Amino acid sequence: MNMMDFNVKKFAADAGTFLSRAVQFTEEKLGQAEKTELDAHLENLLSKAECTKIWTEKIMKQTEVLLQPNPNARIEEFVYEKLDRKAPSRVNNPELLGQYMIDAGTEFGPGTAYGNALIKCGETQKRIGTADRELIQTAALNFLTPLRNFIEGDYKTIAKERKLLQNKRLDLDAAKTRLKKAKAAETRASIWAEEVTKSEQELRITQSEFDRQAEITRLLLEGISSTHAHHLRCLNDFVEAQMTYYAQCYQYMLDLQKQLGSFPSSYHSNNNQTSVVPVPSASSNVIGSSAMTSSGLVMTSPSNLIDLKEGSGSRKARVLYDYDAANSSELSLLADEVITVFSVVGMDSDWLMGERGNQKGRVPITYLELLN
Repeated sequence: MNMMDFNVKKFAADAGTFLSRAVQFTEEKLGQAEKTELDAHLENLLSKAECTKIWTEKIMKQTEVLLQPNPNARIEEFVYEKLDRKAPSRVNNPELLGQYMIDAGTEFGPGTAYGNALIKCGETQKRIGTADRELIQTAALNFLTPLRNFIEGDYKTIAKERKLLQNKRLDLDAAKTRLKKAKAAETRASIWAEEVTKSEQELRITQSEFDRQAEITRLLLEGISSTHAHHLRCLNDFVEAQMTYYAQCYQYMLDLQKQLGSFPSSYHSNNNQTSVVPVPSASSNVIGSSAMTSSGLVMTSPSNLIDLKEGSGSRKARVLYDYDAANSSELSLLADEVITVFSVVGMDSDWLMGERGNQKGRVPITYLELLN
């Protein structure tokens, strides 16, 4: 029975405190009660913490969108994370595209130009898919997780203590209001002297609790600077992961371009079209055409190319695309430069010997436009 009485009294006291805070808050909003202002330093810390929380959430969410554009996949990963279970491994878009290309190339025939090119492209796409998976894992571990830990850990603690500080301030201001009313009444009736003493004691207690809570909140908020320093290190890790990813993708595509550019000249498009494709290949009509180029130079016909391969003379040629030499026997090229080319007995039919000043090396025919 005594325990029940205690619970009832505690409930009544809590209800009274809540009502007192509600009245104080309402009167402040209506301008009918004074409000204790926090010191400028603490206000600045609170503003900095709120700003950090808002932008951290935005950066975190947009990074998740960048790494996983599929919203359904993000929701699925979120559910598995909340259930503390590992999400099932899924094939990403580059890997899926790569597999389709490999399957198509295999069916068309690895011995055909298109089939061979599809297989090589598919293998490259799958390597890009693997690199993409590694980027996601690294970014999640070194960047997203620390940001999420701040939002769900440190900031929640700050928000809790900030709420307590708000309640302590309301209690303090309510005590000040009661003391002010008691003193006003004391001047009219001596019976209020005891109420004034009680209000003064309550004010001292609430002031002490408010000061203590303000100090606790201040100490937590001053840790935001350390949070920024930690997030800066995480940002560096994220940038490094992206740099590694893009460098890998660039190298994969560079290697693929070289492979496609070195296809034998007998490899033509399967439908015998003569349209020029973005990646330099023997299906381009740049050598077999007799039309004028945009610069007004006439390109050689196939018979002139045969004459050059079978003869011992040299010719000028304009470079169509940048080309990085695969080894010391080849010559690196820059688009639009003009070099001297000539044939060497026994050389592969897809190559000529190129010469630029004192530099000399093999160059692929498909990268050249022979000039009259």
